[in-house]
Amino acid sequence: MCSRDSRVRRYGGRRAATSGRRVVDELDAALARTLDAQVAGAAASHQRLLATLDCRAPSLLAGWSRAHLLSHIARNAESHVRMFQAATRGEVSEQYPGGKPTRNREIDKGSTKSAEQLVVDVRTSIYLLEAAWAAATETTWLGHGIKSHSDNAHVPIYELVLMRWCETEVHHADLDLGFTWRDWNPLFVRYDLDRRLMAWRARKPMGLTVLPDAITQLEPNLRLAWFYGRHTVDGVPAPDPY
Repeated sequence: MCSRDSRVRRYGGRRAATSGRRVVDELDAALARTLDAQVAGAAASHQRLLATLDCRAPSLLAGWSRAHLLSHIARNAESHVRMFQAATRGEVSEQYPGGKPTRNREIDKGSTKSAEQLVVDVRTSIYLLEAAWAAATETTWLGHGIKSHSDNAHVPIYELVLMRWCETEVHHADLDLGFTWRDWNPLFVRYDLDRRLMAWRARKPMGLTVLPDAITQLEPNLRLAWFYGRHTVDGVPAPDPY
């Protein structure tokens, strides 16, 4: 189990939530407000995760222990720091240099650490990421990164915060520590449902972009759980892996 310490106050919460305001000269006010909300929400999600860490047991993801998941969460944070720092320099960085093989090796290597080392690993990576959010400039937010697991697609830096929030909320539930999809932050669910629906429609043929009635009738948290393959509905094919 983990508790907060002074570094959380230094890097998290209010300081992290100011980063979106640096973009007002170049990004419209609505997007700046969205970034503020997403940075604050992702930082709060980090703290909920840090308060419940327990490393040595199976997770809800087939083939992965909690140690694998925690290593993934830490490596994901480091990969976002890499893209943020490159964007600040006016450069474009791949999330994981070397692509998926590098990502998988780093996750496997991290999963062999002791429970105490894993907790420090996750905690430190979160502090570094929130510091990168707080230090982001207009140049940073207007930059791009390269997503290693999305066919090397370029992604706007300002979209990374919601992606990170997703990693934290969804995988927190995957850890099987009592936190479930029912506990996902409603604001996160609202933002991410829009994102998942757009991605789902983009993969469908013209005229087949309407969600099945059985899915639209689900409560929002459960609908998002279905999008991520964490819930099944009889008679409805599972969505494509995200």
